Amino acid sequence: MKIGIIGTGGIGQAFASHVARAGYEVLISNSRGPESLQAVAQQLGGNTRAVTTAEAAGADVLFLSVPWNKLAEVAGTLPSLAGRVVIDPTNAILPGFKPADLGGKTSSEVVAELLPGAKLVKAFNTLPVAILQADPREVGGSRVIFYSGNDSEAKHTLQELLTKTGFAGIDLGNLASGGKMQTFPGGPLATLNLIKKN
Repeated sequence: MKIGIIGTGGIGQAFASHVARAGYEVLISNSRGPESLQAVAQQLGGNTRAVTTAEAAGADVLFLSVPWNKLAEVAGTLPSLAGRVVIDPTNAILPGFKPADLGGKTSSEVVAELLPGAKLVKAFNTLPVAILQADPREVGGSRVIFYSGNDSEAKHTLQELLTKTGFAGIDLGNLASGGKMQTFPGGPLATLNLIKKN
């Protein structure tokens, strides 16, 4: 499976490190172009390449990790993602740590509207970067990643990815109900670092 990553901040790089170690083909990209990511690709190792955002968007699974205030702009530059699995780790936070007004929707419901037809799954948004970067396999267990989505196939794909990388996935339901529990800040699962026993 080929995994594309758009956005190589802390969360994007943490995710990239796990999937690279698990043996996936990983395509990393950002707004500054592949030349700016050569060192990062080498550091991540495995089968990791720095590419354009368009090439990353062509992967089997796309991890879209960009700041909320840039999300609509980035989404507008992407080819159609209809029928494709998109992992959404974004949080609706504006500069100055100000929550965005989403009119009662969850952040992933808004993202899904920006990516018509995509099979979107919300995940990797509740834990701080330092915890996401750490080895998910603890003594006697695995770190929990909560996720939600409206498409069962996309959730199955994510669950397989989580298992292969050493995480324990917990399905919270659809983007409306599960997404509310994952909301950061303010949701009941925000920053909750749990280990599921093996």
